[in-house]
Amino acid sequence: MTKILISIVGPTAIGKTALSIKLANFFNTEIISADSRQFYQEMQIGTAAPTPTELAAATHHFIKHISVDNYYNVGDFEKDAISLLQELYKKHDVVIMVGGSGLYVNAVTKGLDELPKVDHEIRETLNDRLQKDGLEALQFQLKELDLKAYNTIAIDNPQRVIRALEVCLSSGKPYTSFLTSEDKKRNFKTITVGLTADRPIIYDRINRRVDLMMDDGLMEEVEGLLPKKSLNALKTVGYKELFNVLENQWDLEFAIQEIKKNSRRFAKRQLTWFKKNEETIWFDYETDIELIINTINNKINTL
Repeated sequence: MTKILISIVGPTAIGKTALSIKLANFFNTEIISADSRQFYQEMQIGTAAPTPTELAAATHHFIKHISVDNYYNVGDFEKDAISLLQELYKKHDVVIMVGGSGLYVNAVTKGLDELPKVDHEIRETLNDRLQKDGLEALQFQLKELDLKAYNTIAIDNPQRVIRALEVCLSSGKPYTSFLTSEDKKRNFKTITVGLTADRPIIYDRINRRVDLMMDDGLMEEVEGLLPKKSLNALKTVGYKELFNVLENQWDLEFAIQEIKKNSRRFAKRQLTWFKKNEETIWFDYETDIELIINTINNKINTL
């Protein structure tokens, strides 16, 4: 039988984790997380990582497997995920992958372009500039060095901006000059399933999730990470806003509204990214699981 990867995508708070567990149980298989924020052991509440009950319902991989102190990029994930899939396909014909980090999903399904080796000192310098001068200064530098990258990458994501800049500065060439449209050959077929809803519903689910995170102790989680706030892993929605509260720059209510606003913006970017894949099979978030399973099985039979 052809080996199958069922990739579940969609905006944050739409219900991807719940669907992945149902599919893993139906296909008697395991789950790979492609949510780059859920890799970190210290970031449970703010990343909406699977709960102990959810983790017990199906075998998960790449959930809280590293520390925020570790440098772990999308290239590392591609290598680790493909290696794991080779092992999983020895005992399963189908594996589930779930996550809203589009670049990490593509790294597994399509592969990454080969980028030049980066000078570690350049990366450190850029991180220092981010702290001293802010993201806007780095965005301006990228615009000067690689306008195409400036117009196409997630420009408000510090890690993406730094990644593009460090390639430009290390190689002396535009970051986008190393990008190709060729996909790497994989020994499995991918079926991509997308969950979505009308935008007001998505935004309402996000707002309610943020409130639940606060009730569950997000502030205490962030407070414990304050000494490490300069780490790349912590420059993410839900953490950076509350760091401002802890440093007396913002009041709590304003920070919560900013988390909701930035999460909604993130969801909009996710949808834009995932809609580019014309092969994605989209379902409303309330679609009955039997219909989704039947659709997937019909697709498997055509591969």
